[in-house]
Amino acid sequence: MRQDQLKPAPGSHRNRKRVGRGLGSGHGVYSGRGAKGQLSRSGTKFGPQFEGGQLPMVKRLPYKRGFTNIFKKIYYIVNIEELNVLSQEQEVTPETLLKADLIPDLNKPVKVLGNGKLEKPLIVKVNSFSRTAADKIVAAGGKAEII
Repeated sequence: MRQDQLKPAPGSHRNRKRVGRGLGSGHGVYSGRGAKGQLSRSGTKFGPQFEGGQLPMVKRLPYKRGFTNIFKKIYYIVNIEELNVLSQEQEVTPETLLKADLIPDLNKPVKVLGNGKLEKPLIVKVNSFSRTAADKIVAAGGKAEII
């Protein structure tokens, strides 16, 4: 057997449907499109959002206003009251917060917020503070440093 004698397996190859080639073919005249209407016309078809001329869902719903800022910083949030579980001697950094299970990982910066009361002086070194958090840390006798 040679390469020019190869044939496809029986039943594996079907001829394509040639439409508009006479009435005897079964696909003549209207070429399988029906008689009239939007679907029978040539040109681009309507998209999946087209609802037959009724007011589309997209237009019926209220507009989503504004935009999403792609430069928005997303912080891990730690409140002041959560820092009370840490010992007074250690410096509070993202690594110590991770060991104390106050943040899940070190992939995002850490921000300390001022909810609650700090009962011991701590040296806190994180990426960001709220103004009330920094004031409460200093009032407790500690330091608030941005790294």
